[in-house]
Amino acid sequence: MALEEFEKDEISERDKGYIRMRSMMDFGMGVLWASMGVFLIFIKKFSADLASRFDDPMIKVFGGVCVVYGLFRMYRGYKKNYLRDR
Repeated sequence: MALEEFEKDEISERDKGYIRMRSMMDFGMGVLWASMGVFLIFIKKFSADLASRFDDPMIKVFGGVCVVYGLFRMYRGYKKNYLRDR
């Protein structure tokens, strides 16, 4: 049997629900991580009090990592590649 035949197998309703739930969770968490990263990068625009305490270059680097991870989570939710290894 070729690999294409396995990919054409019908997915059960339980697996479809799992994929839908996991995809929505990945989108939601991706938005939260990306928005936290944007907040950390542009902290001076949001709050002057917080900017005086947390205005460190490492905070901006961590904010960039948060944005990249959030984009990855949104991409993973878009691809829905969850049950391919089973």
